[in-house]
Amino acid sequence: MAELYMSATLTQHFLPQRLADFPTITDALDYAALGETGVNFYDGRCRLTAVVQYAALRRKALDMAKRLCGLGLKKGSRVALVADTNSAFMEVFYGCLYAGLLPVPLPVPSSLGTHDSYVKKLSNFFKSCDAHAVFAPAELVPFAKEAAKCFDMGFIGSAKELQAGPAPDILLASVQPDDVAYLQYTSGSTRFPRGVTITHRAAMANLQGMLRDGLGIGPTDRCVSWLPFYHDMGLVGFVLAPMASQMSVDYLRTQDFAMRPRQWLNLISQNKGTVSFAPPFGYDICSRRLREGEAARFDLSSWRVAGIGAEPIRDEILERFARQFSVSGFDQKSFVPCYGLAESTLGVCFSRRDIGIQVDRINRWELERTSQALPFDGIDSNAAAVFVNCGSVLPGHELEIRNDSGRVLPERQIGRIMLKGPSLMSGYFQDEDSTQAVLDKAEGWLDTGDLGYLNNGELFITGRRKDLLIVRGRNIWPQDIEYLAESQPEIRPGDVIAFLVPNDTDPEVVVQVQCRITDQEQRERLVQSLTRLINGEFGLTSRVELVPPHSLPRTSSGKPSRAEARKRFLQTQSGCELTLAVG
Repeated sequence: MAELYMSATLTQHFLPQRLADFPTITDALDYAALGETGVNFYDGRCRLTAVVQYAALRRKALDMAKRLCGLGLKKGSRVALVADTNSAFMEVFYGCLYAGLLPVPLPVPSSLGTHDSYVKKLSNFFKSCDAHAVFAPAELVPFAKEAAKCFDMGFIGSAKELQAGPAPDILLASVQPDDVAYLQYTSGSTRFPRGVTITHRAAMANLQGMLRDGLGIGPTDRCVSWLPFYHDMGLVGFVLAPMASQMSVDYLRTQDFAMRPRQWLNLISQNKGTVSFAPPFGYDICSRRLREGEAARFDLSSWRVAGIGAEPIRDEILERFARQFSVSGFDQKSFVPCYGLAESTLGVCFSRRDIGIQVDRINRWELERTSQALPFDGIDSNAAAVFVNCGSVLPGHELEIRNDSGRVLPERQIGRIMLKGPSLMSGYFQDEDSTQAVLDKAEGWLDTGDLGYLNNGELFITGRRKDLLIVRGRNIWPQDIEYLAESQPEIRPGDVIAFLVPNDTDPEVVVQVQCRITDQEQRERLVQSLTRLINGEFGLTSRVELVPPHSLPRTSSGKPSRAEARKRFLQTQSGCELTLAVG
């Protein structure tokens, strides 16, 4: 019953606040430990289950560092962490940093019915990062052991198991700014995830820029998050950033958010949270599950930074959220769209605070045929493409838009987004070919793999370069087709994925739709209706396929994986052709 007497850590700082102006992540935790702020964990009903001040977290991390060294692990050894939302993850993660080891956060299973695929995924991660030890929550240790059966590991178990005996008396080596701090796996939207190497120096440069310039953090701020610890926005944005600015932070497990998304809003209300982020689907699911009259229960007036990132931003989703929760005191000017990627630690661009969502309506005809983002002021909404302003690049960094030949393009011309600055990765772990393909170490420029354009120095993202549908010289954005299909009443947001496959003549646009309709006639009518709609809007002959619910592939961060969908489709087609040939 001890939890009944717990109280969350304080919001107000008594320690003078410093915004990530430290040489290393461990120096940041050393300083945070001098104060009384910390981390708080809540269950699916917003009940406080654990409270850990940064002082206690530092003590436990230093103890864990000695235990890790006692396993015989050497500086730079990789330690895989199945990253559930709990304090044990933080103890091992920071323990690795103090010991000079490389923590590697890995995803938890998405559901109980994914045993075989999850074990295979874990095994691939262990091989990719050449893990020397594995930590997991007790209930997932059997999964980890099964995945690691072909590897020589120094330890496989839970943090509690390693903490059972006395810690060895070991002198820890000093941590240097240019040491690699951790490996962050990319979401894998276009291929198997790659391990991004982030140094302490890069992490602190990115944290300082985000906290000071992107978010304008002050001593009365408090964070709330349900984002997974294995994703860069969850790890850097809501584990490292609050600690590096001595902020208290309140956590809801990702699984609990998925079951009861409005508890996220309840937690903000309850603890007067001021900073919280989500991908667009997080705001969307809260809106869709809102019951009539329920919004008045929440008090969201404290929420000054409602960040949006991690996937393409749809302004209508955010406008609906703001409209529904205005009665809760939510101010639509709190929205802060941003752009980031693991290869730049996390944050790249932040929109200006206190202005809300700013959109650019673009002439779709010019966009598709000339790659120019020319303003559209007509009344036909179908003739316009809409993109959201993601703001300007963080100070100390440079951002350019270039064509395929490397020439810098003028404003409102769409091209490759190139980035340079102190937040960039050292490279992909043990993958020099992939590193050289995107990172020019001599000049310091990173090819992000994304497409976009600048307007008045601010960035508008148009999509992933590898997802772009090029049909008869036209550049068509898959999300435009997906949004059009999702506008139909029978189809939910996120239930459509579009991609291009080769054909004997023109490439074929395939549109897969998750469908819950069982009546065959209704299904046929839906396919015919979507085919006509897409043809009428884009002048394309598409192949519309209805697939079962929850069958479209997604990345670890929840983004649609068009590359994986295309791969599965082609495998299915090859299988069909083989069956016909044998028959």
